[in-house]
Amino acid sequence: MVREFENRNEWAIILGASSGMGLATAKKLAKEGLNLCLVYRARKSDVAAIKSEFDAIVSSCNVKLLPFNMDVVKPDNRDSILSSLQETLLENGKVKCLIHSIAKGNLKPMTSNGDRELQNDDFHITLENMAISLYDWTKHIFSKNLFSSDSRIISFTSEGNTKAWKNYAAVSVAKVALEAITRNIALEFAPYGIKANCIEAGITDTASFRMIPGNEKLKEYAIKRNPFKRLTTPEDVANVVYLLIKEESKWITGVTLPVNGGEHLS
Repeated sequence: MVREFENRNEWAIILGASSGMGLATAKKLAKEGLNLCLVYRARKSDVAAIKSEFDAIVSSCNVKLLPFNMDVVKPDNRDSILSSLQETLLENGKVKCLIHSIAKGNLKPMTSNGDRELQNDDFHITLENMAISLYDWTKHIFSKNLFSSDSRIISFTSEGNTKAWKNYAAVSVAKVALEAITRNIALEFAPYGIKANCIEAGITDTASFRMIPGNEKLKEYAIKRNPFKRLTTPEDVANVVYLLIKEESKWITGVTLPVNGGEHLS
């Protein structure tokens, strides 16, 4: 089997790689020969299961894998991770793609009978993690001259970028900002061979999605709307990530691409 990125010493950095779309993307890209720098944040009780997933990728795909259980927002962590990666890359290794799959946000109502209501700080925390961190990582990788001459940056958004869902206000704001940052990266980093796109996934039954209050109703509605009468899977999204980093897609940049089996059509 021909593996597109085998023996090139090219790497994918995936932020939010321990589950859902991030993990599915790691598995897909490893099958195509990309080495992996996987950044995630997990509790001690979950680390063993995550390590098992990562070990399976290495054994089945014969790629290099650097895992980091660290907060992606902290500048010191970012510098430590990229310094470690730089040592592994040696002189000829490069970052082929940066995948932003961070799902750390506050899901609170604007009004309630209790005290768990959306506050100003909730917007700031969600924006920092789910949007601005993409720019910070892009700038830091760029400053270290780690991107390849034809590199790709891909972020994940959702239909909540244009629709109002209860408890989703902070995440919705972050998704809109993430798309704007992605577009501007596409414009301003184009002279350096960097392409940036955003994938708007359909409703996907991931751990982060299940944290949204009322997620069962969202799932039911999505299945009714979808021409194929099913939800989007993490593997559906991972397949499109792969398409967007191939040679043939290098003229696609600055777009938000629906990946939902036609869910947006009705």
